[in-house]
Amino acid sequence: MNIDTNSLYAQMQSMSLGNSSLQGASFEKMGNNLAMGDSAIPALNKSTSNFGDMLKDAVNNVNDIQKESGAKKIAFEMGDRSVTLADTMVASAKAGIAFDATVQVRNKFVEAYKEIMNMPV
Repeated sequence: MNIDTNSLYAQMQSMSLGNSSLQGASFEKMGNNLAMGDSAIPALNKSTSNFGDMLKDAVNNVNDIQKESGAKKIAFEMGDRSVTLADTMVASAKAGIAFDATVQVRNKFVEAYKEIMNMPV
């Protein structure tokens, strides 16, 4: 399978920026290296910082769900009548599912990282 590197890179750029086409981007192929011209689309770090923020928010959300579950467990154990066993079990199940999903996402990231590191250059 022969993939044109310039075309693939251009598609990835346009997808990350939400554009259907790259306007004003010039790419030159020099052997196996890509050199971008002066009019290449900037701000790739902006999208990575947004992804990092999104990932951080997701982990913080899972942490909040686990804290809420822990608080309901403690309240139920202490005899708080406003917290039922059903509420406690539902909160515990939500926390478990959220944590399992987070672990699966982490596993996929590690798997992708290993695959990228094993790619020939």
